[in-house]
Amino acid sequence: MEWTADTNYYRMGPKEVESAPDESGVLQAKRDIEPWLSAVFQSEHLSVLLGSGFTTAVSHVAGVTSTTMSEIQFGDLGKLPYEDRVNEFARESAKAMGRGDSNIEDQIRAANTLLEGLKIIRDSNVTVWEDAINRVLGSFMISILETEAGIERAIRDGNHLVERVLVSLLLSFASRTASRERLNLFTTNYDRLVEYGCDLVGLRSIDRFVGALTPIFRSSRIDVDMHYNPPGIRGEPRFLEGVVRYTKLHGSIDWRFENNQLRRYTIPFGAPSNHTDVVSRRSESVMIYPNPAKDVETLEFPYADLFRDFSSALCRPNSALVTYGYGFGDDHINRVLADMLTIPSTHLVIISWDHANGRIESFLDKVGRHAQISLMVGHHFGDIQNLVNYYLPKPSIDEISIRKAALVTRRTSATEDQPSTVLDSQSIYGGERP
Repeated sequence: MEWTADTNYYRMGPKEVESAPDESGVLQAKRDIEPWLSAVFQSEHLSVLLGSGFTTAVSHVAGVTSTTMSEIQFGDLGKLPYEDRVNEFARESAKAMGRGDSNIEDQIRAANTLLEGLKIIRDSNVTVWEDAINRVLGSFMISILETEAGIERAIRDGNHLVERVLVSLLLSFASRTASRERLNLFTTNYDRLVEYGCDLVGLRSIDRFVGALTPIFRSSRIDVDMHYNPPGIRGEPRFLEGVVRYTKLHGSIDWRFENNQLRRYTIPFGAPSNHTDVVSRRSESVMIYPNPAKDVETLEFPYADLFRDFSSALCRPNSALVTYGYGFGDDHINRVLADMLTIPSTHLVIISWDHANGRIESFLDKVGRHAQISLMVGHHFGDIQNLVNYYLPKPSIDEISIRKAALVTRRTSATEDQPSTVLDSQSIYGGERP
């Protein structure tokens, strides 16, 4: 199909529809999409990948401007020495990775490469570029904090829609039956919107950080989970509901590398730029990707572990991944997704506001696997309000809805086949009284 900026398209199993649904079409789309997603969400292993589009969607509902990833200028008053070369290299790098237009990450990555070369030849512009990279990362970090502050302020001022869509989206994924493995939640974002949403929902997140005051990143991941034995049942432990395994693939604005240790500091959500834990030399300590590390070991230390978690969670049988707001512009992530789809029992669900400048089509053409990929693409399906209102399933552990559906089905069947039969509570609940 020919994808355009106005394309609204969904494919759920054998069902394919290419149109923006009207009021009646929404009900039909809901009948096609919601049951399919309900089945996917109950896969043996479920993972979610949230990209920058997730923060953009929530920011739009809150009425605030989200952080932009567009190109920046390193010099305040004019171009720095070699800046044209840096931008040219960043654009070539973005094109080689299939990203298309370069962004701030490509530019900083190129600037870091230049900085290392200048240090080797002991060029006099080393300090100039160190200050420029620090200034750019500082502005980027402040813009992230401002976006967080705008979202938090909207919720505090009574914008209940922001809280509802954020809570509903996270809870739809995280509410898995207690016999299933915990949700694996991944994000490429540097902000703490997911953590903020988990606090609103009451979800408990498990990551590689251990500690209370300033948690330390550990290479040995211990998935400490909690469980309880239901009354009257022996030998069948059930894991506690509302627990997720959380991984920030590109780091976070509250991560700092100090004394050969990666620590997470308690920077409040939407903190002002002069907060005591917001360091001034961002380029030397704040762990966001790409980070100008002091050596290769420092760079590989957190990110190698994080991506090992990502690949091990996805590349296994009966695994399902749902992406939302991810633009398929990170080649190191796309490789893992392609490897996952080589396992026949895996499944990928792509939910996107648009076709990401052709990157989604390019990925689909590259991997094939038509039967293993479900799509919801377009302004209608990528709208977070439409998602939570119509298409995302209700929490799968909603026993009231499950029992109601079973009760209605049994009563309807009994009325059609044996009108005079009266069902008692034991037959309704399959021999188990409430």
